[in-house]
Amino acid sequence: MERREFLKTAGMGATAAVAATTGIMGATEAKAAKAPIKWRMQTYAGAALAEFVIKPQIDAFNKAANGEMVIELYTSDQLVPTSELFRAVQNGTIDAVQCDEDSMSSPADVAIFGAYFPFATRYSLDVPALFEHWGLNDIWKEAYGEIKGVEWLGAGSWDPCNFATTKPIRSLADLKGKRVFSFPTGGKFMSQFGVVPVTLPWEDIQVALQTGELDGVCWSGITEDYTSGWAEQCKYYLTNNICGAWIGSYFANSKKWAEVPEHLKTLFKLTCDSSNYFRQHWYWWGEAHYRATGGKMELTSIPDAEWGTVEEAAHKFWDETAKKSPRCAKVVDILKKYNAEMAVAGRPYRY
Repeated sequence: MERREFLKTAGMGATAAVAATTGIMGATEAKAAKAPIKWRMQTYAGAALAEFVIKPQIDAFNKAANGEMVIELYTSDQLVPTSELFRAVQNGTIDAVQCDEDSMSSPADVAIFGAYFPFATRYSLDVPALFEHWGLNDIWKEAYGEIKGVEWLGAGSWDPCNFATTKPIRSLADLKGKRVFSFPTGGKFMSQFGVVPVTLPWEDIQVALQTGELDGVCWSGITEDYTSGWAEQCKYYLTNNICGAWIGSYFANSKKWAEVPEHLKTLFKLTCDSSNYFRQHWYWWGEAHYRATGGKMELTSIPDAEWGTVEEAAHKFWDETAKKSPRCAKVVDILKKYNAEMAVAGRPYRY
């Protein structure tokens, strides 16, 4: 009896083990058979620049997602023109985007502060400080919470905004009549000093510089001038900048974002943080490296006293922007208080 009971029990255990194994295999096969979530994401950056500012992030996300989700990355203007990116992600033509709000025609009132709001920042670390510790995160969440179809996923910092030109700029008078590729708000602001803002697809800029259609760019710092190939035509780099750091954001279509499991949402945001960190040190390195050893661009400067008139005009521009909405007024107030605190803090925050 004991032997028969043992065999019976052993048989039941074996059956259970087989069933358990079959169940695990079935679950694994079912998981493998389930099609991954697929996104199409477009960046503001052209192919050469995207290799640094976003491709490492998307490659890392796709690897870590382990087949559960795949993001297909497209570069500037590949699927839709940059100026139509916001509408495209809102209506689901694309699933996600990395861009500044100014270029992508965001309808939010805070969009004017995206990209390069004149003289808002001095260094790239000013951007995360303002968003994480001075309340801009909450203001942006509030603003985009009022717009259907789009999820704002956070902002990051990029490079400063300097002029790179085919002829030297050593005074404000030298800017007059210069046809320059720039951002909407930055271009509008600098037009009062005679700059002629020009809008072109990113991939057409180098040819436009070669043919003389453009006299320069005011779209980046020197790292991008070299990375994008613009240093081949722009032989001069103006060290005075109109802003110390570009503000770019990540957006997703609301419906597509809601369909993503929480662990993949967390993974995506972690890779955004990783990308933000990479850009902090890549640009910090590059802005110094290419000035010191690049060899293709001559550095020029406008005297501080003369450039001070541009900064004064920027502060008037701030006050005009504050009148656009109570929320804009709140952002301008934060920028004023933040920069005043940096001035009191002194070196190395402000000189």
